[in-house]
Amino acid sequence: MLLPPKALVDHRIYTIKLRKMPEFLEVFDRLAMPVLLKTLGTPLAFYSSVVGPLNQVVHLWGYDDMADYERRSLARDTHPDFPAYLSASEHLIVAQETRLIRRIDLPSLRQG
Repeated sequence: MLLPPKALVDHRIYTIKLRKMPEFLEVFDRLAMPVLLKTLGTPLAFYSSVVGPLNQVVHLWGYDDMADYERRSLARDTHPDFPAYLSASEHLIVAQETRLIRRIDLPSLRQG
């Protein structure tokens, strides 16, 4: 299937300070991922930029609908361990973009 199985996707782009990607990934994996896996579930994908704007990490999280997104985002934001990640990563992140994108159901992409 070409489309993610979720109706709504949180598409996040973090721009990391020059030469700080390894440190950011270590902090993210150690402090953020345990919280995110508990509250948001398994991500759809993780990528880093190769062409175009560099030093970017892109991650995608799928949701059934807006209520699902709001419920799980609140769980993440209020998790007692999440502030440790925010504090440890603050000096590493230059910018963050967050988009909520909705799946389009094109007949040509349906399996069957």
